[in-house]
Amino acid sequence: MEFRQLRYFLAIVDAGSVSAASRRIHIAQPALTRQMKLLEQDLETQLFERHSRGISLTMTGRALVEYAEELLGRHDELKGRLTALGRGMTGRLSLAVTVTHLWMPQVSALLRDFRQRYPSVAMEVAPLLSGPQLERLREGTLDAGLLYLDHDDSSEIASLKVRDDRLLLALPTDSHWVRHPPERLSQIEQTDFVWGFRHISPEYHDRVARHFRRLNFHPRVVQYGADNIAILSMVSAGLGITVVPDSACANPMPGVVFQRMEELEHCVMPLHLAWRADNDSPTVANLAALVRDHLSSASFEALPS
Repeated sequence: MEFRQLRYFLAIVDAGSVSAASRRIHIAQPALTRQMKLLEQDLETQLFERHSRGISLTMTGRALVEYAEELLGRHDELKGRLTALGRGMTGRLSLAVTVTHLWMPQVSALLRDFRQRYPSVAMEVAPLLSGPQLERLREGTLDAGLLYLDHDDSSEIASLKVRDDRLLLALPTDSHWVRHPPERLSQIEQTDFVWGFRHISPEYHDRVARHFRRLNFHPRVVQYGADNIAILSMVSAGLGITVVPDSACANPMPGVVFQRMEELEHCVMPLHLAWRADNDSPTVANLAALVRDHLSSASFEALPS
């Protein structure tokens, strides 16, 4: 028994005759008659009473009408669900974003566009630093992440470069350096510095550390924070100064002044959308395609001054 045979059967019932059904569904009458005979042979029962005035349903034929409608309805529902799932129109997507970038209007626009295009996808967005994101991607417990990534970190990870962050100097509003901006990092070497632990974002930490070493700059670290928000909170409290990605400007913090320095501008922090290379989820593919659309319009490049 085939689904198409059930559809032909219901078409005949609805039209009232084989000839009328043949015209309605555009199937030659002999072919339609043959399919009904095959269906009766498969079910080992007679579905139609054939007489000079046409045909009528037998008792088993009348019973099949109800079963056929239910089966075809469930078939169409299942097909629709699987088709939507295969196209990424439904399903789930777990996405992590670094704490700093969650505040970027470009990220907000990306999430909003994804929701508008795929309203039936259950999307989970979590703030997570680059190091833990990479671990969860490798474990397969995270679908995609927006993080700082060295593309050579792992052959398991596929990625799409989103933008290059640059570094800024972050100062308390009452700092001497707000009134007299430093021109070189060597000028602030003896100023109390707030910094982050390496394990929370190894790629970010190591790139900045290498850049500092090239400039022979050795900051006097007196406080550590768990992420850039915590670090900037300590700067706001007057506990020291720090450097942060320019994406931090998207969320101005009271008591903090950002300054650009030429020496910091040369440290490039590549931000990537990353996912496991073996993740064939259509929702991940749709997210990557949407990011490419945003990149083509250069929307990720514009940041507050």
